[in-house]
Amino acid sequence: MANYLLVHGAWGGAWYWRPVQHALIRAGHNAHAVTLTGLGERAHLLSPAITLETHIADVRQALAAEEMSGCILVVHSYAGMLGTAVADREPVGVLKHLVYVDAVVPRPGESWSSTHGRATRQARLQAAAATPEFSFPPPDPAVFGLAAADYEWVKRRQTPHPGHTYEAPLDFDPARVARVPRTFIDCTAPALGTIDAIRPRVRDARFWDGAWLPGSRIVTMATGHDPMITRADEITRLLLDLA
Repeated sequence: MANYLLVHGAWGGAWYWRPVQHALIRAGHNAHAVTLTGLGERAHLLSPAITLETHIADVRQALAAEEMSGCILVVHSYAGMLGTAVADREPVGVLKHLVYVDAVVPRPGESWSSTHGRATRQARLQAAAATPEFSFPPPDPAVFGLAAADYEWVKRRQTPHPGHTYEAPLDFDPARVARVPRTFIDCTAPALGTIDAIRPRVRDARFWDGAWLPGSRIVTMATGHDPMITRADEITRLLLDLA
């Protein structure tokens, strides 16, 4: 039996992973989906006090509470920041594999916002400054390549994202993170613009001072940013292969 910890991206919740989580459990594995503080069913906790460190602690606490070792940690979009931090901070053996699902893969000292265009950064920070909780609203799910029932399901469930996670830098040791085997799932149809800067990184032999490419691989999916919704069967098979 394998252990899977599934972490959603911005504006999401554990609900994002429901089809994949249930499929992993039916296959006989332990699969737990985290909801980050201030989001999903925890949206009532949204406040200016939530930081990047809050969300890193959410993931690490879930690992501890679920008593997971040899865990396959699966992080989507923004949660690439969290997965990178967890791989850096947890002892050897806690993580078996780290899966970045169309996710941020930062350089040391970068924030989630570092690879975004100026207009995107300004719009999000201005929106956050206009709210008492310092949060910014979700985009139209069409940008994730969603349509019809999938579009409506995501649109009605998304919640504002805590703004103080956006510009917070993450310091980490790439060599420590690189001890964990890694998979990057590159979603290309349509490709989300805020992940575009990440795609060449994970193919660059110089990234993380040469530490990234050894022990990593890229899987391309011809779908939008949310393959756990649009290609649930395909991503489930990929995760089962890692068990």
